[in-house]
Amino acid sequence: MGVKNLWDIIESCKKTIPLHHLQNKRVSIDLSCWMVQLQNVNKSHCSLKDKLYIKGLFHRLRALIALNCTLIFVTDGSIPAIKLSTYRRRLKSGTETLQDEINLNNTSSLRRNMGSEFSCMIKEAKLLGMALEVPCLDGVEEAEAQCALLNSESLCDGCFTSDSDVFLFGARTVYRDICLGEGGFVVCYEMADIERELGFGRNSLITLSVLLGSDYSPGVRGLGPESACRIVESIGDKGVLQRIALEGLSFARKGSRKQGCSRRCNHKENESDRQLNINGSERDLQGEKHFQQVVGAYLKPKCHSADSEAVHGSNIKEQRCSKS
Repeated sequence: MGVKNLWDIIESCKKTIPLHHLQNKRVSIDLSCWMVQLQNVNKSHCSLKDKLYIKGLFHRLRALIALNCTLIFVTDGSIPAIKLSTYRRRLKSGTETLQDEINLNNTSSLRRNMGSEFSCMIKEAKLLGMALEVPCLDGVEEAEAQCALLNSESLCDGCFTSDSDVFLFGARTVYRDICLGEGGFVVCYEMADIERELGFGRNSLITLSVLLGSDYSPGVRGLGPESACRIVESIGDKGVLQRIALEGLSFARKGSRKQGCSRRCNHKENESDRQLNINGSERDLQGEKHFQQVVGAYLKPKCHSADSEAVHGSNIKEQRCSKS
């Protein structure tokens, strides 16, 4: 999911570029996102037993390798503790998940079920990558966070992912989708365009996640994207996180009133949303502490550092040097 409504907010910055523009590029691939895309195509045509997703993955890799792209798969590691409630909702709170919830207070993260159908698909994809000499870097937690770090450290020129929170983790160039064949193209977003055209830097996007909701936070109930954007714009990228630190989420209510917009403006509420009463109660303080954790999770995600053995072992540094 990423950040609610973020793809819509940055729609004006979307670029469709010819596939051949990726020639000689170094690209990281959020493997789970690709497999979800290919799995959805597979489901619409035939059963998973036919494994069209592997065929689709092969064609994507073949096309990029033909362009002399340097590729690296990045996979998800453990589920961050801050994301567990979202993960449980997606699994519809199965028996095993409920048992984990009992021990939530003692859990910093949760290992994924490596025996699940989707995990088996990831293993198959990694085997295909290995056969095509595409290395794989297993992330500590979020794959898109690891992709963002590789991009921000100039270890890759861009990253393929459909999780919009990759920008909040620090990515600069993101490829959301790829289309093969004659007239093939990729859908690209550049953080530089988002900063220039919308005035939203990384801090602003993190604040939007706090207001609108993301995998890490339910957001502020009733606050729609237009209102949230106006609030963030009124503060500016440099000072917006400091404003949260000083005032908590009360700045959102002040900003909403100042902008003269309805709390229900352009926003269809979800049943999962919750009302945040910003009045200093114990519950509110707990909520604001959570949002501070959200900010920290985006600014300092758990990843392999650029100088780590894991990154060295993936050969991405050596590949970078050979491309230079």
